[in-house]
Amino acid sequence: MPVVLHALGDPVRLELVRRMAADGECACSPEGLDVPRSTLSNHWRILREAGLTDTRADGKARIMSLRRGPVEAEFPGLLAAVLGDGEGRAGA
Repeated sequence: MPVVLHALGDPVRLELVRRMAADGECACSPEGLDVPRSTLSNHWRILREAGLTDTRADGKARIMSLRRGPVEAEFPGLLAAVLGDGEGRAGA
């Protein structure tokens, strides 16, 4: 749990998780995110090592997706609480 919370505790990584949750997938260098490529690679590594993402190759690009099912199985309600959807929404 501490590794997952650390991964979700950074604003950039949280934004990446939100994008994957909303869109299903996210390119390794998403548009509109002003972060150096090397820093972004580190963020993706932390998310991957925490078990939050899967990666697939698409030519030279890497496409990341949120491992919603496995994360929900291990930490029920965590993603809903962090993402602010459903019953996990603050103030709901």
